[in-house]
This record gives sequence, C-alpha cells and structure tokens, in this order.
Amino acid sequence: METIKRLIARFSAWEYAGLLMIVLVTLGLHFSVIMTPDEPFGDEQHYIPDARLIIDGEGTQRPEHPPVGKLLLVTGIQLFGDNPLGWRFFSVTLGTIGIIFFYLICRRLNLPKRIAFLATFLIAFENLSFVQAGIAMLDVYSLVFALIAFWFYLRGNYVMSGVAIALSTLAKLNGALVLLVIGLHWLLADRVHPRRFLLSMLSAPASFLMLMPLFDYAIWNEWFNPVAQVEKMLRLSSSILFSDIDPGIGSRPWEWIFTYPDVMAVWPYWWTPPYTGVISPTIWIFIIPVAIYITFKAIKGNTPVLLPFSWFASTYLIWIPISLITDRVTYVYYFYHTVGAICIGLAIVLFQLLDIAEARKTGKFRWMVKLGVPFYLLLHLIAFIIITPLPPLSIVWQDPPYIITTPESIWWSIPLYLLLYFFTLRFLDLGKNLRPDQLNGNAISQENPVD
Repeated sequence: METIKRLIARFSAWEYAGLLMIVLVTLGLHFSVIMTPDEPFGDEQHYIPDARLIIDGEGTQRPEHPPVGKLLLVTGIQLFGDNPLGWRFFSVTLGTIGIIFFYLICRRLNLPKRIAFLATFLIAFENLSFVQAGIAMLDVYSLVFALIAFWFYLRGNYVMSGVAIALSTLAKLNGALVLLVIGLHWLLADRVHPRRFLLSMLSAPASFLMLMPLFDYAIWNEWFNPVAQVEKMLRLSSSILFSDIDPGIGSRPWEWIFTYPDVMAVWPYWWTPPYTGVISPTIWIFIIPVAIYITFKAIKGNTPVLLPFSWFASTYLIWIPISLITDRVTYVYYFYHTVGAICIGLAIVLFQLLDIAEARKTGKFRWMVKLGVPFYLLLHLIAFIIITPLPPLSIVWQDPPYIITTPESIWWSIPLYLLLYFFTLRFLDLGKNLRPDQLNGNAISQENPVD
C-alpha cells in the first residue's frame, strides 16, 4: 500500500501528469463515439465524397479549399477504410496533438503548471473544441498547425513557425490569420531584431507557395500555378454571401457571443447523438468579461495576456469588419480557432481570484471564491457531458421541449467523470490552502519552466 501511495504521489508531482490524464480521457471519449453516426454528417457530406473522388483519381470538386486537409482525410480512408474510423481518425489524432501543444504554449508563456493545466482542462472539455476535433472537417487540421506555429514562435524559431503557418493555411485558408496573431504579438511584446523577425516570417508565404504545388500534384497528378490557385480559392470562397442564402444558414460574428440560444438552435451537425456546433455555455458566458480583461491587461503591458489578446483580436474581432464589408457567410464554428485565447484568459482570472481570496484569511469573499471555482469546474464538466455526443446524458436538439436521454453506458461513464473531476481538484490543489503564483507586473513567475 505504501508503495502504491508513493507511486501516486510521484505521478501527481510529475509536470505532465494532468496533461496525460486529459489526453487519455479525451482520446477515450472520442474513440467511444467515433463510429457514430456511421454516415457522413454536417460538412462531412462535402469532404468525404470529395476524398473518394481524389482516391479514384478524379481530383477534387471542392476547389475553394486548399489541399492538406483533403489529403489527410484521404490518408485516413486509405489506412483504415472508407468508414467512420477512416474519416475521423486524423481529426481525433490531430485534435489531441493540439491539446498537447496548447498546454506547451501556456508553459512557454511562463504560466505556472496549475494555470496551464486549468486552461487545458477548459478547452479539452469545451463542446465546440471537442466536436470539431471529432468530425471530418478541415478546421481541426488548420488549428493544430496554428498551435504548432505559436509554439515555435514562442521558442524563437521563427522559420519553423512560418512553415507551420503555411501548413495551417494549406489546411484551410483562415490559417493565414495566424500570421496576424504572431505579428501583433511581436509588435506588442518584443520588437527586437525586426529584420530577423520579418525575414524569418517570409518563410510562411514562401513555404505556402512551394508546398501547395506538391500537394496539388498529389491530388491531380498535374502541376498548377499556386498564385492562380489562391486567386481561384479566394474568388470561390468570397462568393458565398448572406444575401444569396436562405435565412438561418450561417450567423454573423457578433451573434456568436450575443445570441447564444439562437446560434445553438440553428447549427446542429447531427441529431442523435447530438453533434452541435455551439460554444459551451460555461465558456460563452465569460467571453466578453475575459475579452475586456485581456484587453485591459494588454494595454497595461502584462506579458502573459499579450498572446491571448492578439489571438482573440486576430481570429475573432477581424471577422466583424470582414462580415460587414464583404457580406461573406460566416459560421459559429469559426470561433473554434479563438476558444484557446478565452480559456487562457479565463484560467488566469480564476487563479487571480483564488490568490486574492487566499490572501484574505477570513470573510465571505474568500469562501465564495474557494467554493465557487470548484463548482464552476463541475458545471463546465456537466455542460460538456450534456451537450456533447457522450454518455451519460445527451440532449436531442429538436423542436422544444428538448429530449434528454440516458444511455446504458451511464454506469461506467459516471465513475470516469467523477475520477476526472476529483483528479482535477487535487492537481489544482483547490481543496487545500492554495496560493498560486502571483500574476503581477509584466510577467508571471516561472514554476518549473519548460523548454
């Protein structure tokens, strides 16, 4: 027994214990539902038939999108067959890799490991992030390369960051927004060696133009001019306008954070089990407060929030003028690329509240915070369980009243969720006299910094 206790204590003290737990749980949950439904749904209905055409040597009928995401889907089908596992395998795998890089990004920002773990917990068990990482769409491929680009950039490897930006854009064109994130962050946080930075960032367009013909050749067995291909993609994608589609299809960027119930009701991917493209309510309700907080702190020059501020501005706020000027159709799942910024800001805020509460030895505020944060995490997990296509509870998003189902797997899944929740509380030391590292001035103290 003592040996087991020592092993548990040693594991809990390991830097990546919390991350490993999150990765194992999310992987298990993804693969528990990967075969359901057993037919293409949502935008899978566009991409899976297109992948079949590519396999048959007939090229692509989705010329508005770049080739990398399509080729990853093709690879999955060739490895595992033309079935749900083949369609969704690389979405799940790369989505999990994205979680790992998200945690590493938090640590590169010098966030203490508990704050990094909390931010990772929030994004891993957020509905939109989980759903997009479990279906055969292009967004997850673009996001994971974006996260890799952030990681390389924060390490000072600007050339490899540029290559990752190119791959993100080659998966889906909005990956180009990553260059804006990094450029804005560099202007706010660094501004040293400008010639080196600018020359290194040229690796992004250079890699894009060099790699795109190779990937196009894999699809068409022909060589294409990459500049002409980009012009074609931009022309086709910009032609999908709100004025040309039926009401209720798509949503304006401001609706994603101001009219949550309407957005939730109009963007279901599949009914049973419920794949719904909607931000978890426990994250959605704090988008505006967190945005205000990170903006205020960025103005003050608080270093750790400069990346989430740049991230939020360049992957969400930019869609507002784009929507107003071009009338181009947008969808709530575009916010998938921004969720990480909110989760980092929210994790910092929660730990600051805990720090303030711990400094007060007595008083209602202290106990409200010390009890409120664990309760919030419980609500976040419950919302995830209910909204996502997972046991034990599932909401069928049809006309009201909504139907809540309780599948037979409730008996094994409840212990899993309870184990995850209590492990999270223990790992974050939320049941003890927690005093997290100070988030003062321009930096957060380094607790077990990682390379």
